[in-house]
Amino acid sequence: MIFEILGGLIALGGLGMAMSARVIKQFEQGLVFRFGKLQQGVRGPGLTMLIPGVDQLRKVNLQIVTLPVPAQDGITRDNVTVRVDAVVYFKVSDPAKAVINVEDYRFAMLQVAQTSLRSIIGKSELDDLLSNREHLNQGLELMIDTPALTWGIDIDRVEIKDVALPESMKRSMSRQAEAERERRARVITADGELQASKKLSEAAGTMEATPAALQLRLLQTIVEVAAEKNSTLVLPFPVELLRFLEKNTLTDRPAEKPAVTPADGPAGELPQGAPAPRESTERDSSAAPLPGRDSSV
Repeated sequence: MIFEILGGLIALGGLGMAMSARVIKQFEQGLVFRFGKLQQGVRGPGLTMLIPGVDQLRKVNLQIVTLPVPAQDGITRDNVTVRVDAVVYFKVSDPAKAVINVEDYRFAMLQVAQTSLRSIIGKSELDDLLSNREHLNQGLELMIDTPALTWGIDIDRVEIKDVALPESMKRSMSRQAEAERERRARVITADGELQASKKLSEAAGTMEATPAALQLRLLQTIVEVAAEKNSTLVLPFPVELLRFLEKNTLTDRPAEKPAVTPADGPAGELPQGAPAPRESTERDSSAAPLPGRDSSV
């Protein structure tokens, strides 16, 4: 009989210990509520004992949480419609505040991140979203960290992941980049031609002082052409000889005789087919006798 009672007591004790024992992992901390009141001190990792039916244990994860922020549509300060998403890294620094001050700190952090992201989009320009993200990340982290401090949450970092633009804006930016590249190419080409012209001018001055240099350059050009193993035949012909021949051709050309106009012909000589002058016709008619009259009258 005594052994049965002792066995029953041992079984009850083991059941009570099993009901009161809790295990807290290394990356967690435990908060104990006794009759709904938070007890002083935080239970560390390991085995902890509770009073069955009286104490309630709430475990809080202290690891860094990766919270993706859904893409938010907004209009930038320069009136461009964009779609931006981000990611927030945070961890719980004060488990008591994270459990007592806010109902669900994960959901609260998500809502704060979304509203802060829309606000930062409206305050920024498109160029800042595309090329100056570090500054925007700092501003977004500051906006999220302000309410998170009262919740016992420490913001590790905030990053903007992607900026989606309309197709029309992408085409406009592509044309702008292409025009900028073409402008740079033209400037570089013009600069190269200017430098080449200066070098050629200096080379021409040197060759003019030493005519043998021109012959050497001509021979070098012939060697370069012949090295390609082609059928091109190069015959050097001095440019000065062409100029000399052109000058002599213009000098020896006979002068052309001026054309004779009808006004410059001999007096009384009319071109063939030209009408007679009216004055001579009138004189002939006045000198002739009138018909039907006596000439002696």
